[in-house]
Amino acid sequence: MTGTGNAREAMVARLRGAGITNSRVLAAMGEVPRERFVRPELAGDAYGDHPLDIGRGQTISAPWIVAFSVVALEQPPTARVLEIGTGSGYAAAVLSRCVGEVVTVERDPTLAARAREVLAELAPNVEVRTGDGMRGAPDRAPFDGIVVTALAPGEIPPDLLDQLAPGGTIVCPVGDQRVGTLVRYRDGRTEELADVSFVPLVPGSPEA
Repeated sequence: MTGTGNAREAMVARLRGAGITNSRVLAAMGEVPRERFVRPELAGDAYGDHPLDIGRGQTISAPWIVAFSVVALEQPPTARVLEIGTGSGYAAAVLSRCVGEVVTVERDPTLAARAREVLAELAPNVEVRTGDGMRGAPDRAPFDGIVVTALAPGEIPPDLLDQLAPGGTIVCPVGDQRVGTLVRYRDGRTEELADVSFVPLVPGSPEA
């Protein structure tokens, strides 16, 4: 087994030890080559227990929060999921192995283009869009699950709530100044899941 393969196995073992027990999510984390989603000079650190800078002021989330968020969605293999904040595309690649279809929205065109290229090879059931994540993807709604990978200011964006299918689930970090709480919304109820730190969810038109 290669060094990368060993690092990936060790990451999965750490996730299992940290309470991630969902077999589909663990299998997905064990399959996706995380080193493909980080800057080449950081590939040797791709499986560490921490976020990594991907440029453009953004990061790839630590493996645990990716796995935890996908587990929290509680979606079946046939589900259609909306992701807000594509970033490197890593979380979308993990999601793609756990659900039927993923639509992911990225505000930064440069990051979207990079993610689109690698996901076309590794996760063909993912559609990458460049746009305002606050607005979601209304033309593809409703979604069985929605996961947000940036910190929403104060509340889950109302447009995303409107795009959720009946009985669907939203997992979203909410807070301020990069610190907040990961919450899960389902059937009109919101529950707090974990304290988290994320880059902010920025409204408005995409930036070049």
